[in-house]
Amino acid sequence: MRRRIVIGLVTVFTIVFGIVVLRAQDSAPAGSTADDSASGRSVTAESPRAVPQSQAVLQYSFAPLVKLASPAVVNVYAERMVRQRSPFAGDPFFEHFFGQQIPGRSRRQSSLGSGVVVDPSGIIVTNNHVIDGADEIQVAFADGREFSSRLLMKDERVDLAVLKIDGDAPFAVIGYGNSDRLEVGDIVLAIGNPFGVGQTVTSGIVSALARNGVGVSDFGFFIQTDAAINPGNSGGALIDMNGHLVGINTAIFSRSGGSNGIGFAIPANMVRAVVDAAKNGQERFMRPYIGASFHPVTPDMAEALGMQRTYGAIVAAVVRGGPAHKGGLRIGDIVLRMNGLSVEHPDALGYRLATAAVGSVAEFEVISRSRVRTVAIELAALRQRSAADQVRITGRSPFSGLIVTDLGPELAEELRIYASAPGVVVVDVERGSPANRYGLRPRDVIVAINGETVTSTEKMVYLVEPDRGFWRFEINRDGRRLRQIVR
Repeated sequence: MRRRIVIGLVTVFTIVFGIVVLRAQDSAPAGSTADDSASGRSVTAESPRAVPQSQAVLQYSFAPLVKLASPAVVNVYAERMVRQRSPFAGDPFFEHFFGQQIPGRSRRQSSLGSGVVVDPSGIIVTNNHVIDGADEIQVAFADGREFSSRLLMKDERVDLAVLKIDGDAPFAVIGYGNSDRLEVGDIVLAIGNPFGVGQTVTSGIVSALARNGVGVSDFGFFIQTDAAINPGNSGGALIDMNGHLVGINTAIFSRSGGSNGIGFAIPANMVRAVVDAAKNGQERFMRPYIGASFHPVTPDMAEALGMQRTYGAIVAAVVRGGPAHKGGLRIGDIVLRMNGLSVEHPDALGYRLATAAVGSVAEFEVISRSRVRTVAIELAALRQRSAADQVRITGRSPFSGLIVTDLGPELAEELRIYASAPGVVVVDVERGSPANRYGLRPRDVIVAINGETVTSTEKMVYLVEPDRGFWRFEINRDGRRLRQIVR
C-alpha cells in the first residue's frame, strides 16, 4: 500500500513539472531559450518565423514598423513639357503652306509616384518610369515638407532612378534588408502614394520569388506580393517585419488598372547595387562581364540529367578569351548555383551577376558532362562606351538618322543581344529621320545591306554612301531575322 502511494506521488510530481516547463517555454520570447534566460544573453534581433498561436498574438499591430519606415517614404512629382501633334499634320493642303513643320501645341504633363530615402544625405531611389523625361522633379514628405531634386543616375533595364534632394540633411532613412533571405509566405508591408490620395500602407505576404517575364522592363527577378499596390505606388517601399527595405514596388498585374493582388517589386539587393554606383559618381550602372550567354533549361533536359525539378541556366555560347572561357565554363554546362545561391533561370543568373562586385571571383556550381563541378570565374568590368565609338549615318539612304556602333561581345552582353559574329548595332534613332520612318529601332543589329555583310561601322558607311535608289537590307531584332526592300 505504501509503495503504491509513493509511485502515485512521483507520477503526479512528474506531470506537474512537465506542465510548468511547457508553460515557461510558451511564455518565453520567440528566439530565446531557457539557457538564454539563465545566462542573461540578449535575444537575437531576427526571431525565427512562427505561425500565431494565440488571440493575443493576433492582436499585435504593425504600427511600430510604419512609424519607423513611413518618414522615409516620399511622394515624387515629375513634370515634363510634351508637344502635341497638330491634327492637320499629314494633310497635303496644310503641308503645302507650312511644309512638314506644321505648328503644334505644347502642354505640361505631370506624373506621380513614390520614392524611398536610402541615405541621410537625401539620396532617394524610385522607378525610372516615374521620372523618365522629366524637366522638373519635386519630392514631398508625409509631414508636408517639399524639396526639389536632381537626377543622379537612372537605369532603364532595371527601371530604377536615383535622386538627390536639394535640402538640409540629415533625412530619415529605411535600412536595407537582405532580399535574398526572403521566403514565400513572409509578411511584408507596402508603403506608397496610390492614386495620389496620400501615404498609404497595405499588408500582404511574399507570394513568389524570382519572377521573370513580367514585361515592365528587361529586369527579370521580381518579388511577387499580394499587398495591395496601385498606380502611384511605383517607387514605394516594400518592408519586412524588421522594418527593413526588401524591395521597391514597381508594377502590378491588372486588367482593370487597380490591384488584383499580384504586385511586383525589385529586390533590395539590386537597389543597393544601383544606389552605391550612383553614390560613387558613376554615370550609369555597370554590370560585370563574363563573356557567355545562357538559355533556360527545358523539362526534357532536366529529366535526362535526373534533376528533381526544372531550373538552372544552360550555357549557349562562350566568348573565346573571355572570363568564362578562362574559368573553364563550356557550352552545354548547366549553371545551378552562383556563390551558393540557387539560379532558377537565366534572368536569375543575370540578377546574381548584377549584384556581385566587379573584380570579384564568383563560384558557379554547374552540371558538366553529367557531373557536378565548381567553376571559378573572375567578374570583369565592361568596356566603357564613348561618343567617339558611335557613328551618325547621313545621306539619302533609309539608314539616315541612325546612331550606330560596332557590336562586340561586351556590348552584346550589356544590351542582352545574341551576337554570333561582329556587326553593327543601332544605339539611337533620330526622331523624324528616314530611319525612324522605316521602323528601325535601338538594339537592332544591321546584318546585311544589298547582299553584303555588315561587319563594322566603316563597312556600313561605305555601303550607304552611294545613292542607289534601291535598298535591300536585313536586321536582327531580338533574335528574329527581318528583311526589307525599299525602292
